[in-house]
Amino acid sequence: MIKIIVHGCNGKMGSVLVRLINNDDETVVVAGFDRTPDKCDHPFPVYSHLSDCSEKCDVIIDFSHHSLVPDLLDYCITTNTPVILATSGISADQKKNVQEASKKISVFQAPNMSMGVNVVMNLAIKAAEILGNSFDIELIEKYHNKKNDSPSGTTLMIANGLKDVFEDKKEFIFGRHGNMDQRTSADIGIHSIRGGTFIGEHTIIFAGEDEIVEITHKALSKDIFGLGAIKAAKFLINKENGFYTMNDLVK
Repeated sequence: MIKIIVHGCNGKMGSVLVRLINNDDETVVVAGFDRTPDKCDHPFPVYSHLSDCSEKCDVIIDFSHHSLVPDLLDYCITTNTPVILATSGISADQKKNVQEASKKISVFQAPNMSMGVNVVMNLAIKAAEILGNSFDIELIEKYHNKKNDSPSGTTLMIANGLKDVFEDKKEFIFGRHGNMDQRTSADIGIHSIRGGTFIGEHTIIFAGEDEIVEITHKALSKDIFGLGAIKAAKFLINKENGFYTMNDLVK
């Protein structure tokens, strides 16, 4: 049985993850962390401070807030605990800290835990390699009206993957309000829609001469992110110290 501590267990995704872990015969939640520990009724202890936890686990899964990641990494290093960072909005400086932490513990980090999204990203990269500069690239993301970051970590992950194909010779264009210049072949357009209850939808458009290729992923429930995190937990617990992503899991 894989023992898991859920960081952010009372949030929307944390609550989904707890339910999915409880329904998995190979996993169990032994404790949780949350800034509002009394918000939900769980059959396991929930702590507001990492230092209060005495339970041991095989892995920590984080669905909290990017501002809490530094303290979480310090705790994982101190307790020698593998960690899965499923929180979006992690800054460039925080990513450096994540890489440093991965020298001491095993760290799995992905802005989107959906297996489907990561397959779509690989398909988009393959399409970019084949189509090259003869096709214009535009990304459209759709999320619910409560989402804070824009563009999302998932969209930036896809966009950076595409940019790498062209050896960093592409430029991100975030919307085009007030832009009077024509589009150039170096542009990767990124457009964010926020409204209603979209869980997450990403479309990569390759627009060529008289033909258009579109690759789309639509999330129909938050369960896909929780299920991906559980797969990541099972993948990570026997790995050596290092930094891992969904690409490692997909492969």
